[in-house]
Amino acid sequence: MSGISEVTVTQLDSTSADSPAPACTVTHRVPGIVFALGGLTGNYFHDFSDALVPLFVASRRYGGEVQLLASNIQPWWLGKYEAVVRRLSKYDVVDLDHDDQIRCFPSVTVGLRMHKEFDIVPELVPGGAPLSMVDFTAFLRETYTLPRAAPISLMKDISPPEDQEKRKPRLMLLHRGHYRKFVNVPEIVKAAEKAGFEVSIADPRFDVKVEELARSVNSFDVLLGVHGAGLTNAVFMPTGAVVIQVVPYGNLEHMAKVDFGDPVADMGLRYLEYSITAEESTLLEMLGPDHPVIKDPESVHRSGWDKVAEYYLGKQDVRVDVERFAPTLALAIEHLRQK
Repeated sequence: MSGISEVTVTQLDSTSADSPAPACTVTHRVPGIVFALGGLTGNYFHDFSDALVPLFVASRRYGGEVQLLASNIQPWWLGKYEAVVRRLSKYDVVDLDHDDQIRCFPSVTVGLRMHKEFDIVPELVPGGAPLSMVDFTAFLRETYTLPRAAPISLMKDISPPEDQEKRKPRLMLLHRGHYRKFVNVPEIVKAAEKAGFEVSIADPRFDVKVEELARSVNSFDVLLGVHGAGLTNAVFMPTGAVVIQVVPYGNLEHMAKVDFGDPVADMGLRYLEYSITAEESTLLEMLGPDHPVIKDPESVHRSGWDKVAEYYLGKQDVRVDVERFAPTLALAIEHLRQK
């Protein structure tokens, strides 16, 4: 992969005169984990899917007693996720590309293993103690001292009717500032408020502190957004909360399910999916009803990923039909009424 340095693993025999192992200059008493911070890191989704989740899986069993060694090191990245990294290892990360020491370890894991996109397969976790995405999100709540482990309860049998009227579930609407953005935000907000939600619009900046963002997201009961990196913030939602993914036009349901649908469910969250029609896509007015992008999405997929990314991910915005969307909002409310 571009931007990833190659690490060569060589077995040496310390007793051999032909190829003796070099003498250790640093001897570690804890295991080591070698990983890379190149590739797609810097994209919020891939920060978690490609790095933080696999690093959690590889290191959690050591309880902090593990030395991390990173190639393609990016100081800003380690700074952004410092709280997470420091909970996974009690030791400063070694910059492998500029380290001139000969380090000896009792054991070393070279490279991170990604089970699935943004997900954990418990049976594949090393060390015999299965971990899941529920464990990962609980770990993040502890790391960032997030106060809510459960969403609001709308069950009528646990609070008086007058309190039920006052308490509204909170919905965070993720508003993207570029492609795949909602173009009728006021209408969506009005529909969500009519359904019974207190709505806030969020457009997190790239440079926002993760601690600040995590605390904000954790205060909501429902996360609503178009397919994109912003939905990664589901990791900070309280267990049992609801995530609504709006899937852009163009037969993107499988990708939406793999990237967010399955992971969100594995986090212990309720997942709802709303796929827009051609009439809800700005591509229709841009290209017309007879263009293959509108008329025959399968042909676009057959032509290759570049065209799929160009049109369905890169040139499309979303105008939600709020009447068609209303049942999805009602179902989100219903989920919060259940135990």
